[in-house]
Formats: sequence, structure tokens, C-alpha cells
Amino acid sequence: MIALQSRHSHLNLPPCSLDHKRLVEYIVQQDNLLIIQDLDGVCMGLTRNPLDRQLDSHYIQATHQLDGHFFVLTNGEHGGQFGVNALVDRAIASDPSDKSTTAQPNRYLPGLAAGGVQWQTCAGDISHPGVSAQELAFLAQVPEVFAAKLTQFFDDVPGLFGGKTLERVIQNTVLNNVASPTVNLHEFYDYLRDCNRLETYRSLQQMMRDCCSQLLIKAERQGLADSFFVHYSPNDGRNKDGRERLRLARTGDSGTTDFQFLLRGAVKETGVVVLLNQYYGQRTGHYPLGEGFNVRQAPRSLPALLELVQDNFDGALMPVIIGIGDTITSRVEQDGSKRVTYRGGSDRLFLQLIQNIGRAYDRGNVVVYVDSSGGEIQNRKPVKIERRSEGDVVIEGPGDPADGDDPLTLDVVFPGGHGEYIETFLAIAHHRSNR
Repeated sequence: MIALQSRHSHLNLPPCSLDHKRLVEYIVQQDNLLIIQDLDGVCMGLTRNPLDRQLDSHYIQATHQLDGHFFVLTNGEHGGQFGVNALVDRAIASDPSDKSTTAQPNRYLPGLAAGGVQWQTCAGDISHPGVSAQELAFLAQVPEVFAAKLTQFFDDVPGLFGGKTLERVIQNTVLNNVASPTVNLHEFYDYLRDCNRLETYRSLQQMMRDCCSQLLIKAERQGLADSFFVHYSPNDGRNKDGRERLRLARTGDSGTTDFQFLLRGAVKETGVVVLLNQYYGQRTGHYPLGEGFNVRQAPRSLPALLELVQDNFDGALMPVIIGIGDTITSRVEQDGSKRVTYRGGSDRLFLQLIQNIGRAYDRGNVVVYVDSSGGEIQNRKPVKIERRSEGDVVIEGPGDPADGDDPLTLDVVFPGGHGEYIETFLAIAHHRSNR
């Protein structure tokens, strides 16, 4: 279970605190501040169809009130049909009362997407530092392969879908992202679960795993042996070889729904170091790792990333870092006489690195968890709250209760999901802009 016991925190609050007012006060006090925030499930609800996601226009405006102190870090993408920029445009267009934002060219969310290989400025200028034209060309072929494999799979399971229905669902399922082509199986899971075909869905998950493995082999044959990897969301952590473990569906748990074909280095923990490097450069004019440093140049283990930071970043200039995410898992199983713990989730390691940097520099970094289990997606475990006379208390976090030595501590929790988090985010932006 995510740690509930007392550990040192500059917030002076117990872990898994629900004191959002204190969080606002703490962040507003910090002159040297860096907020690194995930997107899906944090500032917008999770939906089966990514095109149905919605952003709050007031939230967008608040991100720009925190200009220079706020970056996003997401496995999604900024541009394209399924990107966040389209959601920003739609949110602003639906709220014409905010004339300043509507006319503002620098309206977009700055930071890293596609796990860290896609950089964007507030003006919407997108680049892919460290990525070759050959790699992007290979990625452009992947959505067609995904669609063909899905069509073939359901052709071999007759009677489930009509031709037009299957075609429509596949169009919603295959995300033709530039740097992170993705299959999102939520709609297939809902359909197969409802008709008691969970085993068919598990076979679908395994087919997608095999499809991605075949693509990696194809890339290797084209001279791109170390260019790509597969990200499963959610997952059961990583094997000894560093590959993520597929999370097979169980009753009431869709398991892995997102299969992302990503560029090597595109993991959020490396993105933390890139954003920290950008923050130092924008604040001081000096980039500790060089102005062009990107995730593909970073080491891949948490200890090595922390060592890179400690060797290059001046502690006197180190900001207080606030990390916000919603995807953290852990599962404990008994394998004969052996107890096995699987820890995963796409936000786990970037939050862990932020925590580790805070402890190494004694900077009071804060890990914030947003409970996204209330959305349409049924693969998030809700936190458990107990009502007490002195106030509500988190008695069980998002992990397995049997996982008592999880190294990641959640400092503040938002059990009410993205809506509750946005209220606090707006308060932070308001108070900081009026200091």
C-alpha cells in the first residue's frame, strides 16, 4: 500500500493528507516553484473515447497565470486529432466570455508529451528533440498495422460486431499520434464485458502485446533496434530486463487498455530532468545539461537520473517541485511460498523521482495523487476514506493493502477526482498572481 505512516514532509502534514487548503498555502509561499502535472485523469475526466475528453477553460487560464512555473508531462500528445491542443481550442471557443484567453495566441499547455519526446511551448510550437526522420516515418506506419490486426482478430471471432460497427470502434480505438501511436481498448472492453466474453478480451490484450512485439522486431530489421519500446497502461511494473508487464483483465478490472508504441527514452521520469533543465535555463539563462538536452540523452534508472541531477544542478537554485499524477498501482501475489509484489502505473516513477530529488536537496517536494476512479474507465482503484470526528482520513491508498513497504509516499490526495483538483489549482493560481 502507498505509505500512510508518518514521514518527513515540509508540508508538516501526515501522508495522504486531505488538507487542500494547506497545500494551497504551501505552494503560494514558494518563490522558486516548479509544478509538473499529468493530464488525463488529473485535470480532466477519463473517457472511453479520447475525443470525448473536456478541459475547463478556467483551468487553462490558470495554467498561464503560473507561467514559467508550470509544465505538463503526459503520455498523450499535444497536436493531432486526439491531442490536447484540440481540447484547449474547444474549451476556449465554448467560453467566449473570457476575451483575453480567446484572443491569446499563447493559449496552449507548455511541457512534454508522448512520454517526453514531444516538446511544446505556450504558443503551440511543437518539436521532437532527439528524434530522427526515419523513426518518425516508422511510427507513421504503426496505426495501419494496429487497425489491420484488430480487424483480423474480430474476423476470427464471428458474430460479435457488424462490419460498420467494428469499423467505427476501430477508428475510435487506434490513435494515430505522430510520436506515440496507441491502441485504446476501453470500448472493446465494455462490449466484451457486457456480453460475458472476458476471455475474448484477455485474448485481445495478448494479441496486442504480440503485435507490438512483432513491430519491435520489424524495427530492428530496419536498423532501429534501440529506437522503440511498448508502454502498457495500466501495467504491473517492469521485469528485470526493464520491459513493462502486461496487466491481464480480471473481473471488474479491465487491466491494460492502452498499448503505446513509444520512442526509447520516452518515459516520464526522464521528462522530469528535461523540465528541470528547462526551468533552470528560463530562470537563469544557464541550462545545466545544455539547452538542447532531451529525454533520449538521459539515463534510464532512477538512481542514475538522481545522480545526474545532483552532479549538475545547483542546490541553491533548486525549486520546490510539485508532482501531480493519477496512475499508480501495486499488487501483491503469493507464488507458492514466495510473496511477489508488482508496482506500476505510468505516473509512479516520475513522482518517485520528484520525491527522491526533494529528499536529496531537502527541498520539501510534494507528491499529489488525484483519484480518477470516478470516470468512465474501470481500471483505477478508488482510495478509501473513513469519516472521523476530527475529519475525513484516507485509510487505504490506490495500491494493494498488503504492499506495506512501497517507497512512494503520497503527500496530498484528491479523492474527489479532477473536479476537486481543479478547484484547488484555480485557488493556487489566483493567490500566486495576487501576491
